[in-house]
Amino acid sequence: MDYLLDLVTDPAAWVALVTLIVMEVVLGIDNLIFISILTNKLPESERAKARRLGIGAALVMRLALLGTIAIIVRLTDPLFSVYGQGFSWRDLILIAGGLFLVWKATKEIHHNVDPDPESNLSGAKIATLTVTAAIGQILVLDLVFSIDSIITAVGMTEHIPIMVVAVLVTVAVMLFAATPLANFISANPTIVMLALGFLLMIGTTLIAEGFGAHVPKGYIYAAMAFSAVVEGLNMWSRRARERNLKAKAGK
Repeated sequence: MDYLLDLVTDPAAWVALVTLIVMEVVLGIDNLIFISILTNKLPESERAKARRLGIGAALVMRLALLGTIAIIVRLTDPLFSVYGQGFSWRDLILIAGGLFLVWKATKEIHHNVDPDPESNLSGAKIATLTVTAAIGQILVLDLVFSIDSIITAVGMTEHIPIMVVAVLVTVAVMLFAATPLANFISANPTIVMLALGFLLMIGTTLIAEGFGAHVPKGYIYAAMAFSAVVEGLNMWSRRARERNLKAKAGK
């Protein structure tokens, strides 16, 4: 009890909590984009349930990983080396997750360019996606992002209660933002391609970090923000032209 009271009255703990929440929310954007794109492929009646299950699974997974924090920290210890480059369990998980994300984004881009279900990369019809399959794919990315998130949190604070509160707030924000983001992506088809481009970049970054090439997150999110602003201007321009055309047609 005294430990928790000391944390509540410690200004440094509050600064660490706010900083960690902001960082976790930003890192959660990657996961949220993937969940939004994937669940939008389900029947409309099942989308909200799949999003809640996917984000709920992320919460359970992160809290479970916090319970094994000593093991998670050791995931950064090298397992083997190749040409002098050491690889840990974290590196292997990042590489596997990055490859999955690149494959998934490439497959979705191919489907958007050539929407004929018979010609997508896997040879399977898109309509065969079920809630179970969607949750399974979400869990794969949840694991990758959760491990990276927890290791990042450990680097910022040693206090488990601060990490738990940050995770709870982050997941609450994701639950609140999931449906509006998914609806926005669904209503604006060009946003889908932009979001898939983000996933490609994020997947490539995960692979690079798995091979020991550190890519500053600030560069990644600055590029994403710039691209989003440009796309926002394009959408504004298209809607202005549509309004002008409707006004001329109404005369």
